[in-house]
Amino acid sequence: MFDLDHFVRTYDPEAIPISINGTTLQLFKPATIDRFLDHDDITLHFPLWAKLWEASGVLASYLTSLPPEGNKTMLEIGSGLGLVGIAAARAGHRVTMTELNPHALNFARANALANGCAELPISRLDWNVPDLEGRFDYIVGSETIYRSEDIDGLEALFERYLNPGGTIIMAESVRRTGVEFWERMRHHYDIQVRRQRLCTDGEELHIVLFRMRHKTEH
Repeated sequence: MFDLDHFVRTYDPEAIPISINGTTLQLFKPATIDRFLDHDDITLHFPLWAKLWEASGVLASYLTSLPPEGNKTMLEIGSGLGLVGIAAARAGHRVTMTELNPHALNFARANALANGCAELPISRLDWNVPDLEGRFDYIVGSETIYRSEDIDGLEALFERYLNPGGTIIMAESVRRTGVEFWERMRHHYDIQVRRQRLCTDGEELHIVLFRMRHKTEH
C-alpha cells in the first residue's frame, strides 16, 4: 500500500488548494524541480509533469460538469500531478490515470490518497510501448501535445484503447503542435473545438478543448 508519510519525507512537497467547480482539492506538488532536472542537458526529460497547468484546470472543470454515465470508463493519459483524474473521480467518473515518469506516478498516488481516492487506478503507461489492458469509453488528457513526434504515438494509442463509439477529450494551450495534431486528427475524427481565454498573472492564455469521435461511427 502507498505510504503517504514516506512520500512526504522523501519529496518534502508543498500542498496547495485547487478549486474545481466548487470542490477544493489539496494537491501536493514539488517545492522545487531542481532534483528532477538533468543538469548536463536541462531539456532532457524536463519535468513537465511537475506543474499544475491551466489546461488541466480547464479539462478538470469540463469533465466534472459532465454527469457520470453508469459503467462507462475513462482513461487519462499524461496525468501529471493528478488534478484531472482525481477531480473526475470525485465527480463520479470511473477513471484510470496513467503516467510514465516514476516521480509523477508517486505524486499522483499521493494526491489521490490525500483526496479520498485511495482506490483510484493509477498505472504506468508508455505511449510508444503500451501494455495497459482493456479499452475505454473516454480518453482524456491535457498538455500532452508538446512534440510533433508524439502525434504518431497518440494516434496509435487512441486506436488501441478507445472503445467503438468512444470520445476523446483533450485540452491544450495554443501552440504549433496543437495545430499539427488537429490537422492529423480531422481526417479520421469529427472534432468539436471550444476555445477558452484565461487571464493569469496579468497574461492572457488561450486554451483549446478538442472533443473527438471517430468518423466511421456516425
